[in-house]
Amino acid sequence: MKKRQIAAMTVGFGLFLGAIHLDDTIAQARQASDTRVADLVRAGKIRVGLGLGNRASAVKDPATGEMHGVAPDLARALAARIGIELQAVEYPRPGAVFDGARSGAWDATFLVVDPDRIAEAEVSAPYMQSDFTYLVPAGSSIRDVADADRPEIRIAVPRGDAVDLRLSRMLKQAELVRVDNQAAGADLLRSGKVSAYAAPRPALLVLSAELPGTHVLDDSFATVSWAAFVPKGNIERLAYVSEFVENAKTSGLVKQFIERENLRGITVAPPAKHE
Repeated sequence: MKKRQIAAMTVGFGLFLGAIHLDDTIAQARQASDTRVADLVRAGKIRVGLGLGNRASAVKDPATGEMHGVAPDLARALAARIGIELQAVEYPRPGAVFDGARSGAWDATFLVVDPDRIAEAEVSAPYMQSDFTYLVPAGSSIRDVADADRPEIRIAVPRGDAVDLRLSRMLKQAELVRVDNQAAGADLLRSGKVSAYAAPRPALLVLSAELPGTHVLDDSFATVSWAAFVPKGNIERLAYVSEFVENAKTSGLVKQFIERENLRGITVAPPAKHE
């Protein structure tokens, strides 16, 4: 009796594994037959531009060299959905990623939305959102964002990032001081060489904890949204990536990534509106 039960269990388990394999095979076949990403399937990989800077985009573990953050998490999930390898195309900061848009260096990327970027690439609906504001030192005369646009004010910004692009259009009197990374901006603020450091609120909340006496302003000068981008003219690929983004939002995947990175001041974007 026991031998029969064991045999039945063995057969049942084999059927279970077979069903899993069949499901995987069907899923892979569906992805491979999706003409929207057929070129990527043929290549066997998707190149995703990732700019180092903060956990909303990407950071690198100094010990292992592994990248983590919301953008790498989404990149891995996208590659897995298509069923191909992820090839990370690394840049020293998020603002440098669009250098690769002109040379065809990446197939997709995940960045803050800005009109200048929309002019150079196709963009999905946002997957998460927050706001831009300032980090200021103790005793600062800057009490709200309006106080920051004065002739004597110097504001550090990550070079080429969306916050740099936005303030370059907005500010009338204050001087922008462009830095290559967040650490350089923090050093300038710590030494008193700038009056404020501008960035998305989540990044500033983390930085404030590392710089005693500094605080993040309550108000903001812009709303910021993150979205997926693909090179200009790739409308079919955009449709596929946009579908992936919406699924990542509704399934709770984006929320999971935000919580895993402990990103305060950032939320999942609402579902896209379809006309």
